[in-house]
Amino acid sequence: MWIPLELEDCDANPFIQFRRWFDEAKGEMLERDAISVATSTPDGKPSTRMVLLRHVDDHSVGWFTNYESRKGRELIENPFASVLWYCEPRGRQVRMEGAVEKMTAAESDAYFATRARGSQLGAHASSQSRVIASREELETRVSEVDEEFFGRDVPRPEFWGGFRLTPNRFEFWQHRQDRLHDRIVYLPSGAGWTLERQAP
Repeated sequence: MWIPLELEDCDANPFIQFRRWFDEAKGEMLERDAISVATSTPDGKPSTRMVLLRHVDDHSVGWFTNYESRKGRELIENPFASVLWYCEPRGRQVRMEGAVEKMTAAESDAYFATRARGSQLGAHASSQSRVIASREELETRVSEVDEEFFGRDVPRPEFWGGFRLTPNRFEFWQHRQDRLHDRIVYLPSGAGWTLERQAP
């Protein structure tokens, strides 16, 4: 049975509520960090892709990517996004919407240093979202980068780093029978948040 989501059971802080659901999903999902990020061009053409959630604090959530990729260019040109986290085993999803900005170079450096060396090399080698002639072209470029940084740490490329979304709207969705789902929305109110139930 699905667990009902009542207003009185929700934390007043949506970040705490999200961490609660995120923690409860530990061990129940193949990729708990997977989120969908929706961006759009300045004239409103949308695009969506899956990325990995790599940052959560008391004010924002974030991920890392190539700034010159399609999503990177769209976020720079139109710095607003929507994020969706979906937990199929528990019938839950969380939507977050808001303004986006680049993380600091220090934050991006710190995360890049934790990545596997192969992923670091790939970040240098891949001109993400650009046309390439073949798979061999990409693998050749990886080999060249590997040779370039042989015997030393791989630095973060300047075109790669983090984005931070500061939500001004949260929606917590809980599956219920007969499609009568629970939807609790958080909206900014003064220094806190207002919670409201919406029809499914």
